[in-house]
Amino acid sequence: MPARMAPTMDDLSRIRNFSIVAHIDHGKSTLADRILEHTGVISQREMRAQFLDDMDLEREMGITIKANRATVPYKYDGHEYMLNLIDTPGHVDFHYEVSRALAACEGVLVLVDATQGVQAQTVANAYLAVEADLPIVLVINKIDLPAARPEDIALEVEQVLGLDAAEAVFTSAKTGAGLAELLQKIITTIPPPKGDPQAPLRALIYDAKPDPHRGVISHARVFDGSFKRGDEIELLAVGRKYLITEVGKYTPKPKPVASLSAGEVGYFVAGIKTLADVNIGDTITLTSKPTDSPLPGYEAPQQMVFCDFYPGVGTTTQQLREAMEELWLTDSSFTYHTVTSDALGIGFRCGFLGLLHMKIIQERLEREGDVAVVQTAPTVTYEVMLKTGEVRRIESPSELPDMAEVEEIREPIVNVPMIIPAESVGTVMKLSMDRRGTHKKTEYLSQTRVMMTYQLPLCEIIYDFYDKLKSCTRGYGTADYDLVGYEAGDLVKMDILVNGAPVDALSVIVHSEKATRRGRSLITRLKKEIGRQMFEVPLQAAVGARIIARETIRAFRKDVTAKCYGGDITRKRKLLEKQKEGKRRMKMVGNVAIPQEAFMSILQPED
Repeated sequence: MPARMAPTMDDLSRIRNFSIVAHIDHGKSTLADRILEHTGVISQREMRAQFLDDMDLEREMGITIKANRATVPYKYDGHEYMLNLIDTPGHVDFHYEVSRALAACEGVLVLVDATQGVQAQTVANAYLAVEADLPIVLVINKIDLPAARPEDIALEVEQVLGLDAAEAVFTSAKTGAGLAELLQKIITTIPPPKGDPQAPLRALIYDAKPDPHRGVISHARVFDGSFKRGDEIELLAVGRKYLITEVGKYTPKPKPVASLSAGEVGYFVAGIKTLADVNIGDTITLTSKPTDSPLPGYEAPQQMVFCDFYPGVGTTTQQLREAMEELWLTDSSFTYHTVTSDALGIGFRCGFLGLLHMKIIQERLEREGDVAVVQTAPTVTYEVMLKTGEVRRIESPSELPDMAEVEEIREPIVNVPMIIPAESVGTVMKLSMDRRGTHKKTEYLSQTRVMMTYQLPLCEIIYDFYDKLKSCTRGYGTADYDLVGYEAGDLVKMDILVNGAPVDALSVIVHSEKATRRGRSLITRLKKEIGRQMFEVPLQAAVGARIIARETIRAFRKDVTAKCYGGDITRKRKLLEKQKEGKRRMKMVGNVAIPQEAFMSILQPED
């Protein structure tokens, strides 16, 4: 089937803007593929899985990292409609991508797996849509699977989210079943955009990506007015003016158009050099006819997890710096600044949205930047209240002031709704209590599934909480989290001393009750990772001046008395004492090489 072009719309009533949201692996990208195929903008010959996902990493991992968009035409009831769809990520780390997409839409498709039912991110994303006051189309997907229970799942969604089960659309994104009904439901349920094409231009920049030849390509949703190639625009937040050189839409490939008008979604190129020159959530207007009421925009994404990156074998600090600068131009949702470690030299402290985001950034650095990276254990942001009343935010234990000056340390607390099988309630309660959780509520979604909500310290869930949750629910448990605030806790800084010298990159902030157990566990693991030396190496965990755990890496031993055959014992003692003295001098000047595995051993699950 030949590819068709989406029409340019002068009639706002023929436009529908909507996002697809769901839990991970519930079929968002596959549904987007079927919509592209069904509307004829992509031929079967051109079709490939996850068509809108354009990063190699997205295809390899089978997830969506960046929200993607497409404009497609659809004929219904004798009229031609323009459908602007946005496919969003499902992982909790990329929650901000979903909120951005919803701000550019008038409606939402909430996708639910017909075999798995409501999951944690289903609830979180549906609540986002409700808070934004957007109409919701409930889609029960994967009805082609043998274990599918579409009617039961629809009733479960009605009980949990209050969406009418009778209005649900049953589809299979894999086979295309129910797709025509879904597209009709989009047109009849989701309202057309509001706006005045004759008013001063107001357009929201909801995403942007760099292009090596044309600069930044900005994705925008036009709320009022219109703009075209040759117009001079102003970015209101930064106060800069640019000349539009190209206006277009993704159909789903980028295609230049004459103009973008109220209600439409598209992109523009205006000679903007780097992403640092663009604020996501900024309002653009025409300099010849400016608006006096900018759009609300977005809150900046909040980094939740921090760790240090240092150059690895064969990589210089300058090479790592250049690789990070280049990557930041394509993903400004992570932050970095220079730090210095006595053990590892000059590196960068980076902030991420979560552990998956951290893993993706490291993978992209090594692939796209061709650098080797030594990564320290992740930590979270803490608030430190000094005795003077000053409150500081610290991103690393090494930034913690002297404890004599500290009044209290506050840790980030998150709200964690977990959807689990009913028979796993006891084990999940024990897991949450072990992680210092506070129970908030328990709701029974059905006879077999429960939603439990706990408030937990963020530092207790960033390492292995999800793995443990999966283990104690036999793989059926899911969880989401959102930041509630900061609370004071009985926290202490635990230093790790290698050969008597503290290694700042191994320091951690822990709860005082867990310090001894955590220290012993960490020292035991480090002993396995750090190789033996020609001298004895003590490993110690310390809280302040108090040593709470110790292990010793034994020295290589040479039998210096092997050549003594009998004779006076004093001769052997003399040789052994001489050897001891030599090792003592060596220890005074010896450096211990600490491998990358030692830093990552902090991430291993507790026994």
